[in-house]
Amino acid sequence: MQATLQADVLVVAWLAATIANVARLRFFSEQDIAGAGLVGGSDRVREAGAVAQNTLEQVVLAIATHAIVTAIIARSREMVLTMAALFVVGRVLFWSGYKRGASGRAFGFALTFYPSVLGLLASVAALLLG
Repeated sequence: MQATLQADVLVVAWLAATIANVARLRFFSEQDIAGAGLVGGSDRVREAGAVAQNTLEQVVLAIATHAIVTAIIARSREMVLTMAALFVVGRVLFWSGYKRGASGRAFGFALTFYPSVLGLLASVAALLLG
């Protein structure tokens, strides 16, 4: 479990980075400083908020999956480390491609999402096959 938690430091760091980015953009924008609940927000802050929201969703799925894989699959260390590395690469590509629309962020999303799905499927298979 220690290796999983160490790998998940990188996963959670992405969430912190996206939250910090929204805060930074709001702080330096007269239009956005009041907060999203009080104003519509600039395009830059809405985009950063969408990236943060998607990252939060992916972080929750990834961390839960990493814990499940660690608990169910013997010798899962390399698998979890690979999943965490793909998460990091996926977030870089998702964030940098976000402005280009769905096609610009699709590969980054896939590298973030599908390793978690495959980890869950592998865990279900391990449980069923005993």
